[in-house]
Amino acid sequence: MWYNNILETIGNTPLVRLNDITKGVKGTILVKVETTNPGNSIKDRMAVKMIEDAEKAGLLKPGGTIIEGTSGNTGMGLAIAAVIKGYKCIFTTTDKQSKEKIDALRAFGAQVIVCPTNVDPEDPRSYYSVSSRLEREIPNSWKANQYDNLSNTQAHYEQTGPEIWEQTEGRITHLVAGVGTGGTISGAGRYLKEKNPNIQVWGIDSYGSVFKKYKETGIFDKEEIYPYSTEGIGEDFLPKNVDFDVIDLFEKVTDKDAALMTREIARREGIFAGNSAGAAVAGLLQLRERLDENSVVVIILHDHGSRYMGKMYNEDWLRERGFLKDEKLTAQAILKKRGDVPIVTADVEQSVIETFNLMKTLNISQIPVTQQGMVIGKVTEADILHALLENPSLKSAGVEEICTPPFPFVDLRTSIDKISSLIHKDNQAVLVEDEYGKINIITQYDIINAISGY
Repeated sequence: MWYNNILETIGNTPLVRLNDITKGVKGTILVKVETTNPGNSIKDRMAVKMIEDAEKAGLLKPGGTIIEGTSGNTGMGLAIAAVIKGYKCIFTTTDKQSKEKIDALRAFGAQVIVCPTNVDPEDPRSYYSVSSRLEREIPNSWKANQYDNLSNTQAHYEQTGPEIWEQTEGRITHLVAGVGTGGTISGAGRYLKEKNPNIQVWGIDSYGSVFKKYKETGIFDKEEIYPYSTEGIGEDFLPKNVDFDVIDLFEKVTDKDAALMTREIARREGIFAGNSAGAAVAGLLQLRERLDENSVVVIILHDHGSRYMGKMYNEDWLRERGFLKDEKLTAQAILKKRGDVPIVTADVEQSVIETFNLMKTLNISQIPVTQQGMVIGKVTEADILHALLENPSLKSAGVEEICTPPFPFVDLRTSIDKISSLIHKDNQAVLVEDEYGKINIITQYDIINAISGY
């Protein structure tokens, strides 16, 4: 058996039990792994549905241009469908989104316009507004409008909900999903509640989003809105696809908990999923006291971890935000283990031979070069040797004549992995400014010494 094109492979994604992360949680906890779709996310389902419905309605004509504001996953689904169906794509996205997502869209021939995150949806610079303007300006174009296009919800009513019902043999008691556009949870939730009105539908929200308070009070509170780093869930407006009657409750999850749980899913369950998956699993654990032995929970894992390599799966990114403890050595830890060792520098006015003699006396192989206290370059034993072999008279010249670009600077939170990657045969050390403004040098020897004593 074969498929006629890649779009026919969308759906029928596996349902997998969680075992380690959910130890001590009552009931059966399952995850719907949507990463097996061709675009590695659940958004493939509704992307094709929106296009097909637009074609039937005459809104999208042959050779047309698909326009959408997207965080990446919907764009991927639209881009794949556009390749098969012969459309062009222009996507707007925010500068909050990972580079991997943007690069992936461009890989399918889409044009991507990056817009600022921290502006109101009505602001002409927002990715919503820019996409709407492009639709008005570009002939034969159609904006998918995933937030308010109800084909989004319908796709999950027709596909995701029935799959979950069949895969659990009708035993599901709880559906848990991050809420962004709202299509997944509203569509699948509506289908499941029609099958069994007692099924609980729990939406996972982010701090900085308006959903939870609106559900609980009916108030759209702009004071709730502030920037957050969790991708794919939460909004600063109310999309038409969010059916608050279907969703029984919202649970908010912090950026830190979402990011760290994203990593835990890979490390403890072997499932490489994205940021909203971490938020959804963390949210479920926060609600664990509401479960009993008969609970059968299905958590939607929306997308693939490969789109978050520069963020949730990057320890330096996590440290910069204070999300990760110093489980690994950092520049600060290396300096602390080494103790106070004054840095030796050569002033630009020193001669080459004076600099060499200083290095020889102190038994060091490289030295930063300074001018009025500022590091402007470096000199190594190899630099001096090569210079004197070519021109012996340089020994009396100022060391600035032979210095090369300075060692790279890192900050105190930089991980040992990052520091190690910066040290190689052409660059034998890094510089770091401590909390008192003092410059320190970290060499390969310091790294080895810190590791051996760790």
